[in-house]
Parts: sequence; C-alpha cells; structure tokens
Amino acid sequence: MNQDQLRLALKELNGERHAHFALVGMHESASVLTIPSAMLIPEETDKLVKVTDGKSVYIIEAERIAYIRIGL
Repeated sequence: MNQDQLRLALKELNGERHAHFALVGMHESASVLTIPSAMLIPEETDKLVKVTDGKSVYIIEAERIAYIRIGL
C-alpha cells in the first residue's frame, strides 16, 4: 500500500469511528495502534498521512500497515 492508497482507505474517518492499525516490523507490544474517534487530517504540503483523535496527531507510514480495522 502506498500513501495515496492509505489516504483513500482512511477517508471514512470523520471523528465518529475508531481506527485500529496493525503494524509490521514493530515489537509485539507496539504492533497495534488504536486511535479512538479518529479523523483523517486533510493532505498538507508535507504529503504525510496524519490522523488525529483531537488530542494528538499520528503520522501513519503506509509501508508499515499490515491491515486496518475501522469500527462502526
């Protein structure tokens, strides 16, 4: 998956759903990232994929994603 595909997959994140990212190449205790009430930040000049929960900003690397689960 590349950055553009990841951004497209995350378009549904509007602050009403939780996102769970399974990450490859991480220690087992850090292999799942959960972002409650996740919202995709619109693309900025740095072209990074950023997601926020309103308290923090998470930069997501497309190459590290094994799968994403978006809650309803």
